Amino acid sequence: MPHLKKSQRNYALFLSCGLLLLVACGKKEASDTSPQKDARDEAKSYYSVNSEFFHFRTPADIPTDLNWENGQHLPEFASPDAVKGGTLNSWIQDFPRTLRTVGPDSNGSFRRWILDNNTMSYASRHPNVTDLTKNGFEYYPGLAEEWALDRANKTVYVRLNPAARWSDGEPITTEDVLFNFFFHRSSYIKAPWYNNFYSTKFSGISRFDDHTFALHFPELRPDIYALALGGSPTPAHAYTELGDDFVDRYQWRFLPTTGPYIVRDSDIDKGRSISLTRNKDWWAQDNKLWRHRYNPDRIRLVVIRDVAKAFEAFRKGDLDYFSLGLAEYWYDKLPDDAPEVAQGYIHKLKFYNDVPRPTYGLWMNQSRPLIENHDIRVGLQHALNWDLVIRKFSRSDWTRMQTSADGYGEFTHPTLRSRTFSIDKALASFAKAGFRERGPDSILVNDQGDRLSVQITTGYAHFKDMLTILQEEAVKAGIDLRLEVLDGTTAWKKVQEKKHDIAFVAFGVGPEMFPRYWETYHSANAYDLAFLEDGSINPNRKVQTQSNNLQIIANAELDKMITAYEKSDNLEEMKQLAYSMEELLREDASFAPGFNIPFMRTGIWRWLGIPTSGNVKISTSFTEYGLYWIDDTAKTETEKARKSGKTFEPAITVFDQYKLE
Repeated sequence: MPHLKKSQRNYALFLSCGLLLLVACGKKEASDTSPQKDARDEAKSYYSVNSEFFHFRTPADIPTDLNWENGQHLPEFASPDAVKGGTLNSWIQDFPRTLRTVGPDSNGSFRRWILDNNTMSYASRHPNVTDLTKNGFEYYPGLAEEWALDRANKTVYVRLNPAARWSDGEPITTEDVLFNFFFHRSSYIKAPWYNNFYSTKFSGISRFDDHTFALHFPELRPDIYALALGGSPTPAHAYTELGDDFVDRYQWRFLPTTGPYIVRDSDIDKGRSISLTRNKDWWAQDNKLWRHRYNPDRIRLVVIRDVAKAFEAFRKGDLDYFSLGLAEYWYDKLPDDAPEVAQGYIHKLKFYNDVPRPTYGLWMNQSRPLIENHDIRVGLQHALNWDLVIRKFSRSDWTRMQTSADGYGEFTHPTLRSRTFSIDKALASFAKAGFRERGPDSILVNDQGDRLSVQITTGYAHFKDMLTILQEEAVKAGIDLRLEVLDGTTAWKKVQEKKHDIAFVAFGVGPEMFPRYWETYHSANAYDLAFLEDGSINPNRKVQTQSNNLQIIANAELDKMITAYEKSDNLEEMKQLAYSMEELLREDASFAPGFNIPFMRTGIWRWLGIPTSGNVKISTSFTEYGLYWIDDTAKTETEKARKSGKTFEPAITVFDQYKLE
């Protein structure tokens, strides 16, 4: 199961109205009727019907006193030594269920290769210059050549680079920007999160000409540039057939992209491998801050379902790199004196990054039997021996996660601490829920003879031994944690359908200014209609699938705080709301914080080139920013050396320039 981005944003991956109240909130949904011959015609009608949102103006309407920015002063971070060419050989644990990036089954581990780490947005946050300015983080140009903030009118003006092209060569224009809103607000795509985001986060869009538009916002959020510049258009010319059958019709179509890599039909070998091919005509490949990146001509991802087999493929040289994040691999399976390392064939890298941490922990589904009981959830929290996991499984390299929002600086609660392992406290809490006597297997039972047993589902096969530690320790507190280890895609599908008791998963949160709460904790993502108009619980509510509220948490007080947080333009107010929400979430006890990993560890064959800095400050994976390259000369040299016995200088490098003390 992937570190799932809470989308997208990318980053990111957002709320004043519930998912079923979009019309009541003044936004009209796109028609559910059969699509016209060309969906672009339907889109134009949609713009006309929703004229309070879609505005068509002229260049003369653009204010003349705007302070345009372009980010050209920012330093480059890719290596000028990088060379184009070659094939990067990597792996995925299961074959993607779709090439769509929205809709059912789209949020899998493969999506980052074609969306998160490939799509070019209007502008991107600089990954090394992380100080805040009056307008937030520093951005460098992508599809946009410049942008400007009109604070008084809560508006961001954007001017597209006229040279910007889709991967099929078609120009990128404001028609695609407008269509992006039609597409993501449409019921066709079966994506409630996107429907809500594009209907509540923006108050309008204005088109001035083919390359200039403005995004209007209901609030002047401190991260307004992230909302405005972090998006990207949708290719209107590629969705002419958009309609009710979108999910099936576009299941295996790779649509034109703004990024450097495409997936051709010939790149797909279903069930076995999928590849990405570099678009050698990519319009931005020589632009500042984009040059020297995305270097391999091809990225081949072969399906290897077993992690141990993938590691062996890496040691043989069939894979170019491998994550050594687990202590077992860093210390035992590929120690510093391993032949490939000692002989200089494989280099070991340890890179400390500075980002909000993925939310590794247990997500408890409150709609399930037993888990719905608050006392059982609290007891379970005390039955989890995370400290032993950290000592034994990570060799004390990890730290304990304290909240659901660790790593956000001042936005992380300064004093809140996660519950500690305590058999006595666990037993006391379970007793309140009616589980007082132990059965012959040491598991608690209630007066009806029901065992205290719940299932943990995960798609992280490499964490099975870690979960076994939790399982064995939990027996001491009288609870049976049944482990279900599935392949990543199957596990995530089950979790998205909300059929899990408990999920062990981590959302790969982005390096944003402050944490998000709506996606994971608002009742709109728990039930179709959690509460009635009078505030009482809707007795007929149905669990909302395909959302990131994995706990099915529906709390009216929390909803109010989330709404206030989403609307606030005051950082101090938002910070206090974040603290209050974390306190409420701790009391709710449906998320058990696990651990933080403050670094990335990777093994690479010596023919894989990297910058002298190792990576960028806010990187979350080795490949994320496309800074590596294939040195074919070094590859040939290494392959000959392995046969002849020639060795090279070992390379075990620690990049600690961004290490937090």
